[in-house]
Amino acid sequence: MLPTRRLFDEDAYLTEFEAKVLSCTEAETGFDIVLDQTAFFPEGGGQFPDKGTLNEVEVLDVQEDKDGVIHHFTRIGFAPGEKVHGKIDWDQRFDFMQQHSGEHIFSGLAHKKFGANNVGFHLGYEETTIDLDVPLSEKDVLELELLANEAVYKNLPIEISYPSEEELEVLPYRSKKKLSGKIRIVTFPGYDICACCGTHVKRTGEIGIIKLTAFQNYKGGTRLFMLCGKRAFKDYQSKNGDVIKVTNFLSVKPNELCLAVKRLENEITEHKIYESSLKKELFALKAEKLGTGEKICVFESGMTPDELRRYCLTLSENFKIAAVFCGKEGDYKYSVSSKTENCAAVAKELNAKFSGRGGGKPELVQGGCAGKASEIEDFFNNL
Repeated sequence: MLPTRRLFDEDAYLTEFEAKVLSCTEAETGFDIVLDQTAFFPEGGGQFPDKGTLNEVEVLDVQEDKDGVIHHFTRIGFAPGEKVHGKIDWDQRFDFMQQHSGEHIFSGLAHKKFGANNVGFHLGYEETTIDLDVPLSEKDVLELELLANEAVYKNLPIEISYPSEEELEVLPYRSKKKLSGKIRIVTFPGYDICACCGTHVKRTGEIGIIKLTAFQNYKGGTRLFMLCGKRAFKDYQSKNGDVIKVTNFLSVKPNELCLAVKRLENEITEHKIYESSLKKELFALKAEKLGTGEKICVFESGMTPDELRRYCLTLSENFKIAAVFCGKEGDYKYSVSSKTENCAAVAKELNAKFSGRGGGKPELVQGGCAGKASEIEDFFNNL
């Protein structure tokens, strides 16, 4: 079968088309339909396939085989020779065009300024990720982001060409792998020249904005998270809304938010220190009320693991061995402490009897176990 005519290569803005069904075979999810021509972009190059319909039937997936034949997968089939009317989901197509064109500009600049190669690209439904093979600092990323947006402001025309082999020999284009045959080159004048089969906007101004939302070290290089166009606008809208809500709550101006949060953080730290001192006094008073003795097993509620530990250590000052449990029947967190006994051995026995987990040092162990309070108390009384 001959390769499918790629209408999206001829006009990325084409949203409707007519085609003839060449074949229709059964597939796992329904039917595999091959047309003589299509505007549906197939999955490839890190980009998901187009969405849309054929005669109002939803196209579930679009794939291209090694012979250049494009397969459309639907739940309802069509007869070979039948004429179909195709419609592309333009919102997704244009969104992907914005993201893909923005990625080219950023990758081209990273290559030009830092010698970075794009070794991984994924254009997802939520965000785009770019993997570069060199480490970049925050300063580097911010500089590239600024330069990329300057390319958007210039509203440059994006050029699509199919150079001859001789022209390709001297053309400094980017490509992840060695290519042969008819090669499609996408050029962003002054910013990037790259072999690419994807869909792009006509001018850089249509990208709207290029925004890097995060970056991280990845396999010795850098992974970047990018939003372009409408995605970036929606992200700003959402985050700005959150900023307004928080600043209203804190009764500060947006440019004072960081200072307000820092002040709040300091206040919380002071309260935690004060609360810790009060808890220490409370534990001492509770321990004093319980007196002294050989061993003690108490059940509490609402204690954090740290408070459980601190209270248990306080009790072990007055008792040979102390155990504190917190939680509910069948699901307790525990701490066992002693200055003279091997608590690790006690924890091992406790865990075995009550399906528990945990451990620690001979003088202090912590963990969790199942069981009833009365059964656990009997266990400690018989130690």
